[in-house]
Amino acid sequence: MTIAKKAQEHIRKLCAKQENIFGMEAYDHHFVSVVRYAKQLAKKTNANKEIVEVSAWLHDVGSVLGDYKNHHITGAKYAGKFLEKNNYPKEKIEAVQHCIMAHRGSKQIPRKTIEAKCLADADAMAHFDQVGSLFSLAMKTHHMSVPEAEKFILAKLQRSYKKLTPRAKKIVAEKYRATKILLKR
Repeated sequence: MTIAKKAQEHIRKLCAKQENIFGMEAYDHHFVSVVRYAKQLAKKTNANKEIVEVSAWLHDVGSVLGDYKNHHITGAKYAGKFLEKNNYPKEKIEAVQHCIMAHRGSKQIPRKTIEAKCLADADAMAHFDQVGSLFSLAMKTHHMSVPEAEKFILAKLQRSYKKLTPRAKKIVAEKYRATKILLKR
């Protein structure tokens, strides 16, 4: 079994645990989309496909474990331990950890590698595929009303789009325009 497949299975199991407040929605409606976009971007940019895919599967593990505020830090540490247990090479572990640390658009952590840029873009791009899940997040997790959720989602998508590289913007531009039309009153 490849390391990417091991990471995928591990995340699926963690998402299925009762203590994960995001439930399987995180796996089905976020991780899967992030991985799909990450692989697409890795191919277009000649990035290391394995590093990108493994990073994509593990990027939000910190949130799944309950530390949303610092999930990039918690996730990078957790990924390092998980990959080490699976005999992954040290230099590749460090590359994955950098991707996870730098994936958050809300943090000003420089993305030093093309793999980190691919992951950050893929994470933001996934939001445009999963507007329904963003409503679930806003209403179930943050206890917002429908109008509050609409504003929250529109603001989140605007921030996400603004942070994308030009290549990533091209891929999701149509979805972004459509979402803006639907959510603006």
